[in-house]
Amino acid sequence: MSFVDRFRSEARAEGERLERREARWPASLALLGAIALYLFLPQNLTLGPRWVVPALELGLLIPLTLGSPYRHGEEPKIARVASIVLTGLVSAANFVTLALLLRYMLQGGKATGVQLAFSAIMIWVTNVVAFGLWYWEFDAGGPAERMTDYPRGTDFLFPQLTAHELGKGWVPSFFDYFYVSFTNSTAFSPTDTMPLSVWTKVLMTLQAGAALTTVVLVAARAVNILG
Repeated sequence: MSFVDRFRSEARAEGERLERREARWPASLALLGAIALYLFLPQNLTLGPRWVVPALELGLLIPLTLGSPYRHGEEPKIARVASIVLTGLVSAANFVTLALLLRYMLQGGKATGVQLAFSAIMIWVTNVVAFGLWYWEFDAGGPAERMTDYPRGTDFLFPQLTAHELGKGWVPSFFDYFYVSFTNSTAFSPTDTMPLSVWTKVLMTLQAGAALTTVVLVAARAVNILG
């Protein structure tokens, strides 16, 4: 192969990597679901008026979804920063809700079984969404980096990456990380996808701890009240 042919081949491969992109709408849809659940929380489990946190989240989510509908190698830095801030806001609000609910229970607050069950479900679902977003945002440098240079530096070992033929050219999408988050919240441990880096192990530990707390301390009491 001549130098010119090699240059063209490398340029074409680089162009193909830069053209790869991932739609943002699945993550936006998951966030909308979490925001909707938050709006139905009891007032004593929210930060200030019930509408404040959802308004802040929508104020970031709508511009991101409309202005940066795809994640790709040329993604503006401001879009990535906004995505991380939005994920942090969702996570912080959810942990505060869990803390408020636990305090309410420990102080002998009275609530119906239905109220406790719904609050537990909301916290658990939002926990899955939030950590799925964290994994999506940071694995192998984030969605934009994965579109151009994957699987170098990957933080998760997906089953597809262990099979040469299946893993060739394969890049995980948001739903893959949502699935990892969902299984970690149900099994309280990794299932088919293994964490490789320290930060993923820390995040998965925090997620499993929050899910276990929600299920054991909140949902169990709600079931007893209903019974």
